[in-house]
Amino acid sequence: MRRLLCVHVFLCCLSMAHPFCPSQCTCVFHGRTDGAGTRSVLCNDPDMSDIPVNVPVDTVKLRVEKTAIRRIPTEAFYYLVDLRYLWITYNSITSVDTASFYNLKVLHELRLDGNMISMFPWESLKEMPRLRTLDLHNNRISSVPMEAIPFLLSITYLDLSSNKLATLPSELMDIWPPFNGAAVSTNASQKVVLGLQDNPWFCDCKISKMIEISKMTVTPVVLMDQFLTCSGPENLAGVLFQRAEIDNCVKPTVMTSATKITSPLGSNVLLRCDTTGFPTPSLHWSKSDGSTVDNTVQESPGDGIRWSIMSLTGILSKDAGNYSCKAKNVAGSAVATISLSVAGSISTTIPPVSTSNSTAPTSQATTLVPPTDNPNLSTVTLTVPPRTSTTIAAVVPKREKTTPSNIIQKGSLKQGKIQQGSNGRKLAADEKSKKSDSTKSVKDFKIVEETSDSAVLLWTADGIPNDAPLTVVYSPYGEDEIKRTVETNAGSGKLLLEGLSSGMQYSVCLIAKGSAAGKDPCVDFYTLDNVEDGGQNQLFIIISGIACALVLPLIALLLYKILALYCKVNNPGSDEEELEKESYVKFETISMKQRTMNPHPTELWARRQTNESERMLLCSRSSIDSQMTYKSDSSRSEYLC
Repeated sequence: MRRLLCVHVFLCCLSMAHPFCPSQCTCVFHGRTDGAGTRSVLCNDPDMSDIPVNVPVDTVKLRVEKTAIRRIPTEAFYYLVDLRYLWITYNSITSVDTASFYNLKVLHELRLDGNMISMFPWESLKEMPRLRTLDLHNNRISSVPMEAIPFLLSITYLDLSSNKLATLPSELMDIWPPFNGAAVSTNASQKVVLGLQDNPWFCDCKISKMIEISKMTVTPVVLMDQFLTCSGPENLAGVLFQRAEIDNCVKPTVMTSATKITSPLGSNVLLRCDTTGFPTPSLHWSKSDGSTVDNTVQESPGDGIRWSIMSLTGILSKDAGNYSCKAKNVAGSAVATISLSVAGSISTTIPPVSTSNSTAPTSQATTLVPPTDNPNLSTVTLTVPPRTSTTIAAVVPKREKTTPSNIIQKGSLKQGKIQQGSNGRKLAADEKSKKSDSTKSVKDFKIVEETSDSAVLLWTADGIPNDAPLTVVYSPYGEDEIKRTVETNAGSGKLLLEGLSSGMQYSVCLIAKGSAAGKDPCVDFYTLDNVEDGGQNQLFIIISGIACALVLPLIALLLYKILALYCKVNNPGSDEEELEKESYVKFETISMKQRTMNPHPTELWARRQTNESERMLLCSRSSIDSQMTYKSDSSRSEYLC
């Protein structure tokens, strides 16, 4: 009795005991009227330097705020299996371990804002499969690797604002509509909230999708701040995302040579895909079941252009299906699909045991099926690819004598054919008609009315139905890699080829569906030279000749003047003589002769030559005195200049 009383007292004390709470934290239990409740713990002691390890195990919400904690160790919360909200905000955390959040299977909200985290372990998010809110704003994160994208698929609230992000991987936007191909929903519960403001964004083609989202009016991605701005390049610094125009950024477009191809069993097929875009897109082939195709060749002849060819050799029935060619660059992606069908499937099989002779339209081929329960019967299976759907069972008895197996099979096959009756004759007629169809072809294939950029193709269909499909393949001569195709029908008999280059040789072939390989008619032709270009060249030559005729004489005259001036400068003596002739006159002094006995008394004046100094003096004086006459008592000479 005493032992039972002790056990009862112990259980009562255990039920009244409360979980232990860390000394630097505050624990609050939020109870409800039904007796259930949740526990929250707040740790905000400035002297706390480590994550508390003795938090009650039934804690649902843990807040560690404004402490001196610098790192989150490995498996710091592994025992808090009921934890749904974890806030470690405004601390001094610089390091987060990859396994810091181990075993937080039901965590819904993780906030690490206001710390100094530069590298976040994105792979740690796989330990929190139910996480929907991730707040990393006001840290030092400078990049988000592409490896983080798979761990963000279930996040509906992502705050990366106030960090050092200059770019984001273009694939990040592909996880949300409309870039993931899903329809845009107006349901508010399905929207994703992104915080991207206050980052030094470099606006180039890598974040073109983010810029495109900022310009959308209806989108499932909601930006916390609609007025995001560019910090670079220099020509876009300070420009809003909504007004930014990115240069050299073009989404890819995909073109295929055909959308539907039908090829016979065992043949070789080439599927071509071309794309344009900037930066130059990459091309990837895949089948409808998701499997990739390896036997491809691709080349980029220039910036923004790429083509790829997929080769299928000896195709089988399993090769039929849809093949997708996907082009992708940082600006976006595009997909084109080619449907491949395999015709003429022929097989020889041994079907299950059948004991009845019946005719039923349940197959696309005619099969002879004998029963196998009789040991004296031989089994022969014949599968023919006709248009009828008939199944015939035939019983062929063996001969009693021992004969080679090949003789038995030939005899049984002959008997089976005899028993086919009218159905067998109909199949033979169909085969005969197919053989006769193969002899029908296209005749009188020729080119008429060639111009500088077009040509008219004519042909005559010999026995081919008017609605029979034809494919016209043409390309510059010797350049098979840039072939172009045009679909038409046999009854048209005429086709205009446009968009040709002037003065070039082209090769064109007309391919009929089901025609024998190597027997398609082909012809080569030349386009005419562009007359307008020739006329422009001739006009340019005439104008150039007239200009030369006018300019050359002027140039010759100018050269003559330059040479004359040069010669005149190099011969200064001639200039002085010329100046002397034009500027000076010869002076003579007229004076009274001495009174002597002169046999000729009439000559009262004598003449003598003046020297240079006298002449200059005379000229100077003459100019000063305005050619006045100077007289004196001793001389009556007059000086004139």
